[in-house]
Amino acid sequence: MTPVISGLEHFIHDPPSWAKGARLGLLSHPAAVASDLQSARELLARRFPGQLQVLFSPQHGLLGEKQDNMISSPDFLDAALKLPVISLYGPRMTPPAASLEKIDAVLVDLQDVGTRVYTFAATVAKVMEAAAAAGVKVAVLDRPNPIGGEQVEGNMLRPAWASFVGPYPLPMRHGLSLGELARYYNATQKLGCDLEVIPARGWRRGDYWDVAGLTWVLPSPNLPTLDSAVVYPGQVLLEGTNLSEGRGTTRPFELWGAPFLEPARIKARLAETSLPGVVLREASFEPTFHKWAGELCRGFQLHVTDRLAFKPYFTTLALLGAVRELYPGEFAWRQPPYEYETERLPIDLLTGDAAIREALDQGKPVQELEAAWQGELQAFLEARREFLIYGD
Repeated sequence: MTPVISGLEHFIHDPPSWAKGARLGLLSHPAAVASDLQSARELLARRFPGQLQVLFSPQHGLLGEKQDNMISSPDFLDAALKLPVISLYGPRMTPPAASLEKIDAVLVDLQDVGTRVYTFAATVAKVMEAAAAAGVKVAVLDRPNPIGGEQVEGNMLRPAWASFVGPYPLPMRHGLSLGELARYYNATQKLGCDLEVIPARGWRRGDYWDVAGLTWVLPSPNLPTLDSAVVYPGQVLLEGTNLSEGRGTTRPFELWGAPFLEPARIKARLAETSLPGVVLREASFEPTFHKWAGELCRGFQLHVTDRLAFKPYFTTLALLGAVRELYPGEFAWRQPPYEYETERLPIDLLTGDAAIREALDQGKPVQELEAAWQGELQAFLEARREFLIYGD
């Protein structure tokens, strides 16, 4: 198999003509590495001496040290490169005009995980919008979608439920690389950005991260493995509940539960619901932090046995439906604030449509929800075709 070459390495080895002498900014984080695991910011500083002027950081920080939502990183000076680092997560989510005045182009090297609510894409959209207003170019140094680029799933986000965990209409699992998603947003939302995507070479869009032969570097503290990224498009919904999504354990998003759950009852309730490609193994755990810290939680670990059959969004909605029905007095939807939203329910921001929560509250089968979103999902698949970069 031909090794996948990231957009970062493509840019370094064969830079476009506009990069010569250009003043550059870089939006990046620890997972932005070359095949030898050297960091993007150090490689770019060496390849373009004196041209890198400013660094921007997304959620979790340039160093990837911030654990949870709504924990912002301060601005600081990068000790090695002596460059200012400007945080784009927290009270300020848009690059300040003064930072864009000093540069000609913003390079973006972030490892996305193929799920709408992962905030890196929202940060890129805000950078694109600000860069368009400032006359600054944006170049995405692209990377593969680690959970493949063929499978898509979920309802389309409704504009009324737009937030930082979903600024524009998109299904939960979109099957796009970050570069493809930037192209899609730029056109469909008329951002007007001078956008260029430097593609990753050698990626077949059906390939998962490990099949592509790439080394996993955790893109955020609670996605430590590819396994956690595979279940994330569904299990992230647990952030909108009082159930533990496994934060504070070594297998976040794979493990889930709460002190009041009875795994045998839940399995019995799910017996008539087909959950393809996954085994629910009964598991108990005590989170060291976050929800139910220090308390014994009973629940499950999700073991994906067939990635192509597994439907993460459908699976977690089915789990929530069962818990909602069996434990009406103990289960609860998490209350705001969440991702700097103070009024709307977190679960509605996560699903992108309050109708999903309302259907679960009414006890509607998840099969009905899945059937209802198929039409808009097919329309999305058709609309995204012109923005795709990678083939099979």
